[in-house]
Amino acid sequence: MSIHHKSITIGLRSRLWTLVFRVFLKPMLRRMIRGSHESIARQQLRLAGQACRDTAGLAQGYRIVNRVPGLTVGDFEDRSKPVILWLHGGAFILPAVPAVHLRLLALLCKELDAVGFLPDYRLAPFNRFPAALDDSERAYAGLLEMGFDASRIAIAGDSAGGNLTLGVLQRARRKSLPMPACVLPVSPATELGRVHGPPSRHLMRRRDAILPITSLQRVDDLYAGDWDASDPELSPLYADYRGFPPMFFVVGADEVLCDDSILAARQAEAAGVDVRCDVWPVLPHAFPLFETLFPETEIVRADMAAFLRRHLAGVRAPAVPGEVRDRAFEGSAHLRADPSLRSG
Repeated sequence: MSIHHKSITIGLRSRLWTLVFRVFLKPMLRRMIRGSHESIARQQLRLAGQACRDTAGLAQGYRIVNRVPGLTVGDFEDRSKPVILWLHGGAFILPAVPAVHLRLLALLCKELDAVGFLPDYRLAPFNRFPAALDDSERAYAGLLEMGFDASRIAIAGDSAGGNLTLGVLQRARRKSLPMPACVLPVSPATELGRVHGPPSRHLMRRRDAILPITSLQRVDDLYAGDWDASDPELSPLYADYRGFPPMFFVVGADEVLCDDSILAARQAEAAGVDVRCDVWPVLPHAFPLFETLFPETEIVRADMAAFLRRHLAGVRAPAVPGEVRDRAFEGSAHLRADPSLRSG
């Protein structure tokens, strides 16, 4: 099976930080989502200004790729290196936070001797769908035009960025662009039309430490407006996954978006894609971004680097310790409860 439950003990420190997130961060995000357009703009400016002071010794820059500006790490002029295109999360309304997004990208690039690009795609509510996906597609096409070979490009994305990652694959296939070597969706939102489903949306609504599910319908309104939410480019759960490159989903078992990953991984597996979905206990939404708070995420970063190393052409990096032993299972606890969902 492609779905694996990560067998790992989560320490007290991480459990305490998860509680802090639930008590303080979740209500703050709820207020932010429900705020006025002016309030959202203020938060966009504040978050984008949180500088990253740790890029693993790699150069940090800002450049425009095919009319899409963004942050870079590494020597972007060296076209012989593999490149990681990271599409950031933020509910389609918040920008990349360099202190977390750029830091993780830099750590992965350091391990793989790669360069990275973090596009500053257009945000809602001022730019609605498909602006963010248009920019993400343009960034990928721009890397190809710059001379980076598709076999040496990986696309990764967290949360909303995981949604965009799967959208870019659909665009690439439709426009006959070469597929990237692999993709790495982290806690992606794959269904934007039903705030009440898939099942983990309501089963985990109190356990999720970050996402206030009752406020996410406003995100859909701000981002998608009246667009048909069953459009696979908006809700990639309904995409045709045939011909997609190898995929590695990472998600937390307590997330409201847990089943967004599990169901998407099943769709990909049914379409013959080489896919794996690791479901981690306890840790919050998009937890690989928060390594400074959750020590266990060093393990998931090693897993992510190992996946990228396997699929990116020409990567010559030292081997990393083996992946933590995990136990396969037939679906999440949420989906096992309803036999009708097991064939999805």
